Amino acid sequence: MRKISPYKLTCLLVSIIVLIWSCKKLDLTIPAPVPADPYAATKLAFGTNIDYSNLSNYANQTKPNYINNDNTTTNAITDAKATLGRVLFYDKNLSLNNTISCASCHKQAFAFSDTALVSAGVNGGLTVRHSMRLINARFANEAKFFWNERAANLETQTTMPIQDHAELGFSGVEGRPGIDSLLKKLSRVNYYKEIFKTVYGDTIVSEARLQETLAQFVRSIQSFDSKYDAGRGLVNNDNAPFPNFTATENAGKNLFLTPPNFNGNATRITGGAGCNGCHRAPEFDIDPNSRNNGIVGIIGSSAIETNNTRAPSLRDLVKADGTVNTKMMHTGQFATLEGVIGHYNNIPTITANNNLDNRLRVDGIGNRLNLTTTEIEQLVAFIKTLGGANVYVDKKWSNPFLVQ
Repeated sequence: MRKISPYKLTCLLVSIIVLIWSCKKLDLTIPAPVPADPYAATKLAFGTNIDYSNLSNYANQTKPNYINNDNTTTNAITDAKATLGRVLFYDKNLSLNNTISCASCHKQAFAFSDTALVSAGVNGGLTVRHSMRLINARFANEAKFFWNERAANLETQTTMPIQDHAELGFSGVEGRPGIDSLLKKLSRVNYYKEIFKTVYGDTIVSEARLQETLAQFVRSIQSFDSKYDAGRGLVNNDNAPFPNFTATENAGKNLFLTPPNFNGNATRITGGAGCNGCHRAPEFDIDPNSRNNGIVGIIGSSAIETNNTRAPSLRDLVKADGTVNTKMMHTGQFATLEGVIGHYNNIPTITANNNLDNRLRVDGIGNRLNLTTTEIEQLVAFIKTLGGANVYVDKKWSNPFLVQ
């Protein structure tokens, strides 16, 4: 065996000592793995538009102290669930062929209605009635929804268009899948896995959860920044003159609030227009006891229907600048406020309409208000004060998707 010289042995020992000392200076700790981002898919789809560490305020929005109606019942708004509702509202995945969302028929730019006479659904389908505005739905005394009140509440309403054959298409008829197919579809979407896990603690997608969150988002859409609200905040009641109103606007308000007096021929002889009898201030929602308003047409048909008794709030019928958002009535047959007032100025007597509201007739004859040109101008001026501005631009009600 070959011997190592004392010199080489010394050099070897020195080298080993240096190596050991050097290793002690090095950090040989294996770094901990970087945890996966629990919102990776959410960020990919929405960027910073949906941020569950910094949610928009849906639950604690302020409202005027003179607003009393509230149909929320047990489904109280939370920021987390309303945010999920916002995503669902704008998601085209809710339609059979990924082309239509709730927002396709309810556009923020037009007070969550549609400028089209009827709204487009999947595969060429069309809605039967004009799209209803979704302003202040929470503050309606009438809890039922749709023009003909076929939904008992907003929660039930939210998934009915999804299951409508012509609208979002998950009808379960004519070879199409039902809503269970949609629920399975959404459960496979990565951002829903993340958001449902955050909101509910699991990734289960159910119809009840769609209804709960969509209803919360819709109820969160509120508008209380109109000229009317500015004036109402300065007085004790609606009957007092509003200091910020013009003489024409105050006169229109009085006409709106004051009931008319008719003679035996259903012709107004004194009083106002009586609009407040059905569209009650300050919410301007529809009286739940209202019946048909004399509009009995069906879009694209010569037949009639008399069961359309609901209406949206008159708020944001027009924008703050006075321009009309959309066509009006369930038939969309009026494009101007003057046209609407003209209808109520001379209610048609239609023999087949056995559901005409009693406030619109005397002894079976449709009312004739005989409003003057000046009175019509005054009413128009007042209704224009009900339009706000924020609802059209507030980001929390906007489309959160980066690309769609």
